[in-house]
Amino acid sequence: SLFLVGRGHRVTVYCQVDEGEQWREDDWKGIHRVLIPSPDTSMGTIRFDWKTTLDCSRRKGVILTLGYNTGIFSAVNRFRGSANVMNMDGIEWKREKWSFGQRVWLWFNEWAGSRSAHHLVADHPKIKEHLRRHTSAGKITVIPYGADAVTFAPVDALQEFGVTSKGYYLVIARPEPENSILEIVKAFSSSRVGSPLVVLGNYAGERSEYKQQVLDAAAPNVQFVGAIYDREIVRSLRFHAKAYIHGHRVGGTNPSLVESLSAGNAIVAHDNQFNRWVAGPGASFFKDTQALEEILVDLESDPTQLLAMEQASRQRHGDEFTKEKILIAYEELLLRTLQEHE
Repeated sequence: SLFLVGRGHRVTVYCQVDEGEQWREDDWKGIHRVLIPSPDTSMGTIRFDWKTTLDCSRRKGVILTLGYNTGIFSAVNRFRGSANVMNMDGIEWKREKWSFGQRVWLWFNEWAGSRSAHHLVADHPKIKEHLRRHTSAGKITVIPYGADAVTFAPVDALQEFGVTSKGYYLVIARPEPENSILEIVKAFSSSRVGSPLVVLGNYAGERSEYKQQVLDAAAPNVQFVGAIYDREIVRSLRFHAKAYIHGHRVGGTNPSLVESLSAGNAIVAHDNQFNRWVAGPGASFFKDTQALEEILVDLESDPTQLLAMEQASRQRHGDEFTKEKILIAYEELLLRTLQEHE
């Protein structure tokens, strides 16, 4: 939004605020905001999406919808003649955490959003292939996520976690089966892997069966440091890691993986069609715990490989994922959609 305002465009952003606040509008750094109160629940978010859809369909311009979880609502935009570009995100209905009913709802909205939106954004070439089952290829543009290059980060933040620069591996992910956390922790808990693993994620409070399995499998060289929301601390942990371990098996272009490329991390990722395109040929890929353990042991015995992997990550980021390239692609698509619709 700040990029578009800086390029001379008028931008309105819809914001969900706490229930009990007043519906209001204001301006922030040149961005017009519409603040809509709604409960911070699943149904509250659906209500917020519905109110947002009704309001923005009355305004002039092109609508950018981020996510398809209530894609059926975009039919309102088409009925009222509003141009709508929808970022379809990942294949959300395939995630293991959802119940059968939730998966049906998500699949239905993927189908509805694909058909009712005027144009779709796929964040990965394989997501575009997936969406072609619902609509034509000409209606889909691939625009991944971007990140600014990180060339420096303070080392002081590492002291809190008892690790040193390039002396640990890092994983940042929600504790869910599709993110391969259990397989990663088991690989590091092997006596053959010397360097510690730092795990960012919420393992406190109420523990699911899966969280407990992960904690039970961990050896002393696995450190659970909690969910950290301080961006500078996360940036330091990422920048100084020996390598970033990425276990995601579902979805398109993962923002955390892009941020690791931008920080020049050596990447060790789960072997699937999504990660292979994002991380590129300079990364290492694993299918299971044993394969990951073998990669880690190899890197520990010959750490010179890490330098080439780091250089490959920076090259991959520069080729595909710079923030300016992504923002310009969005601007061009929104302007083209608006012109075609007028």
